[in-house]
Amino acid sequence: MQSNATHKCLILSLAALLGAASAGVSAADPALDRAATAMGATGLKSIRYSGDGVGYTFGQAYKPGLPWPKINVRSFVRTVNYESGSMRDEIVFARGEALGGGGYAHVAPQRNEQYVSGDFAWNQVANAPAAGPRFVADRVHQLWITPQGVIKAAIKNDATVRHETRDGKSYAAASFTEPGRFKAVAFIGANGLVDRVESRFPDPVLGDTAVVTTYSDYRDYSGVKFPARITQSQGGFPLLDLTVKDVQPNAAVDIQLPDAVKTATERVTADKVAEGVWFIAGSSHNSVAIEMKDYMILVETPLNDGRSVPVIAQVKQLVPGKPIRYVINSHGHFDHSGGLRAAVAEGATIITHTQNKPYFERAFANANTISPDRLAKSGKKARFKTVDEKLVLKDSTRTVELFHVDDSHHSDNFLMVYLPKERLLIEADSFTPLPPNTPAPAQPNPLHANLVDNLARLKVPVERILPLHGRVVPVADLYVAVGQSPTK
Repeated sequence: MQSNATHKCLILSLAALLGAASAGVSAADPALDRAATAMGATGLKSIRYSGDGVGYTFGQAYKPGLPWPKINVRSFVRTVNYESGSMRDEIVFARGEALGGGGYAHVAPQRNEQYVSGDFAWNQVANAPAAGPRFVADRVHQLWITPQGVIKAAIKNDATVRHETRDGKSYAAASFTEPGRFKAVAFIGANGLVDRVESRFPDPVLGDTAVVTTYSDYRDYSGVKFPARITQSQGGFPLLDLTVKDVQPNAAVDIQLPDAVKTATERVTADKVAEGVWFIAGSSHNSVAIEMKDYMILVETPLNDGRSVPVIAQVKQLVPGKPIRYVINSHGHFDHSGGLRAAVAEGATIITHTQNKPYFERAFANANTISPDRLAKSGKKARFKTVDEKLVLKDSTRTVELFHVDDSHHSDNFLMVYLPKERLLIEADSFTPLPPNTPAPAQPNPLHANLVDNLARLKVPVERILPLHGRVVPVADLYVAVGQSPTK
């Protein structure tokens, strides 16, 4: 689950883009020159704009194929430095609907600080930076499709301009590619203002992902034209509808790349929790390796290739010679399914809820040309084994049981994994343990209560929980969190 609107590391430098996108650069096509002048982009080094509206949490649908869950954006402040290729988003928001994921509370509003600078992305969490390489692709793309940013990027990348008519209006359509990052077409009206941007960026689940951004109701801010309304869809569903209330051209911007982010590396740890069972941690998302007689099972390949490829390598080192036959996917949310393409490339069969199969089949068949991942390079086709309510994997050494988590508002295709001999429960997002010695919350998390109900329904005796976020804990911690006696 994306903990602060959680969700992969691309390493092509933006240095060339930054040099050409600064003031005074001229385009070969006069339409781009006119747009740069009309929008005040030529001398614009930075911008800050703010507003409010409605947003949606990408990749966190309650069911596969449904729109992304709605959030109410109480405050949105975006600060962009075009010279350094850096951006900060400060967002205050609250849930707009009960169903679906997103990693935020169901009652209280939440504040997120999200950053990108060059090849690095991070979030500010509890006054400390948390590296987020999986966010680089989307945030770089968002930075350079801003109204003035897309003109700068089009000029730098020698956009091809064609002239066309849509809905009775004439446009100069400037097409360009930022190699390894994104592709875009900026539609410039006769007034020289950007009306619409159609773009694609690489997503770990969907591959080349379509984005449509519209800009309307332009206003003048000291010679810089900026829209009062911004709408965006991503992956075929609405993502943002923002009313812009304030714009500050050439605002003072000081976005410093933290050393902890610059030096961060992907860390993979393997702790043996039982004979033939390892808890694979070291990141925001965990996995579990299970040894069978002739093969391995890997529970969860999260985030992207950047996380899941080293996790797969670690599992192969734990038990050399035994292939990873199955990868179990806990649910369809993109932070938990972003490494499935790597699993398919490895040759593993994906075990997932029945609802997910057609969605993943379409997603994995989608082209991934902007920044080809491991699956795109392998040319392999996905194989699936599906679960409705229960599935048992068994051989002479071990039994592994998979159960559907009923009645959760987080996901309708939730699976949890149970090892009856070891009395171990593996689950994602239903229960994320609090830090040690943290008092139980005054108001129990409904996801925690739902997990307690499911354990009672299934009558499975659990001793320890191996969560796919957080640390291994005794099951008593779950009951304490919901205000029940651990003996119940």
